Amino acid sequence: MKKNPHLYTTLLGAVAAFSTYTAVSGFRKAITAVQFEGISFGGIDYKIWLVMAQVLGYAFSKLIGVKVVSEMKPHQRPMYLLGLVFFALLALLGFATVPAPYNIIFLFLNGLPLGMVYGTVLGFLEGRKQTEILISALTASFIFASGLVKTVALVLMQRGGVSELWAPFITGVIFLIPLLLSVWGLSRIPAPTEEDKFLRTERLPMNRLDRKAFVNTFPTGLTLLIISYVLLTAFRDFRDNFATEILKGAAVGNPALFTQTETLIALIILGLMAGLRWVQDHFRAFTLINILMLAGAMLVGFSTWLYQLGAVSAGAWFMFTGLGMYMAYVPCNGLYFERLVAAFRYVSTVGFIVTLADWYGYLGSVFVLLYKNFGQPDISFQAFYVYGCYGLCGMYILLTLLSYASFRAKYRTGLAAPKVARPV
Repeated sequence: MKKNPHLYTTLLGAVAAFSTYTAVSGFRKAITAVQFEGISFGGIDYKIWLVMAQVLGYAFSKLIGVKVVSEMKPHQRPMYLLGLVFFALLALLGFATVPAPYNIIFLFLNGLPLGMVYGTVLGFLEGRKQTEILISALTASFIFASGLVKTVALVLMQRGGVSELWAPFITGVIFLIPLLLSVWGLSRIPAPTEEDKFLRTERLPMNRLDRKAFVNTFPTGLTLLIISYVLLTAFRDFRDNFATEILKGAAVGNPALFTQTETLIALIILGLMAGLRWVQDHFRAFTLINILMLAGAMLVGFSTWLYQLGAVSAGAWFMFTGLGMYMAYVPCNGLYFERLVAAFRYVSTVGFIVTLADWYGYLGSVFVLLYKNFGQPDISFQAFYVYGCYGLCGMYILLTLLSYASFRAKYRTGLAAPKVARPV
């Protein structure tokens, strides 16, 4: 294998990235499978409290990560990853042992370190000839893992007799050994070659002035993109966190459906994203990514219309809306910015941009949770999701078109960004 270094890097990086983020999801996503029916505090459903606390922790983690992830040196990444996840596991232990509602704070503490994991893993993968394949594997993992972790948690509760409070912690323990092996695999990925740096632009840590300069270089395009990403993140989080309630409202109660639908979506997205590897022109690839994102938003709205007409089943509708949403969401978690940086030859790190977008995205997710509880308390989760599908379809398409137009105008004027390498 070492005789073909590109193949070695591709296989090792893809497997390690997929396995790492799948394992990390085991420390966060199990809470979404638990319903806590009939429990509320201060007029807010207990599960909404929990999800909101975890998402707030995740959001503040992204804010911290704007600095931490963008300034992190390559040799620091493995220990950072393990430290962040172990902290999250201890928080789940606190959630299991401290009585409600006082244990809500532990879901905030659980999310607080985990928001920096994705950007850290992305740092191992960006700026390479194989980056499309590597990031495709990484992003496919969080689609697949979401369904897998829910299924594991449900099986623990329904067949293993594990209580709702202990299910998240036990699920995390199950994924502990896979996490250790996966992070070790990430640490063995070779550094980008000189050819990689030439083709994809060198990736370096970014200090505060570097980050400010990047944002000021693309103010309009980034602002519109981030607003559209807020919509995507809120929609994705609502679907992910309340999938059990949405499907229950649609009379679908099979726990294996989570793994079945998300696995199929992950495979389709993996193929679509990996196919961009063969597009050599960076701005052309960037254009194709925008087209894919727009098509995804259209699929969300169209499949919902068909579901309401009775033309597709509830399970198929749930899968199609997930596929469409991830067609738009997945590129923004790496490939969109990977090709943007390469097209403009901007010496930077994709981890910074993704983490910055995520900070605003998860704040939007908290707003949607509050609006559902106080603004639309009498609407079922299923009905609220239907309205969300139509809202996302309309607003996201407009914002994406305007954002792309801004980047295209700047590209055509030849206003490329700084190419000067800075000392690490």
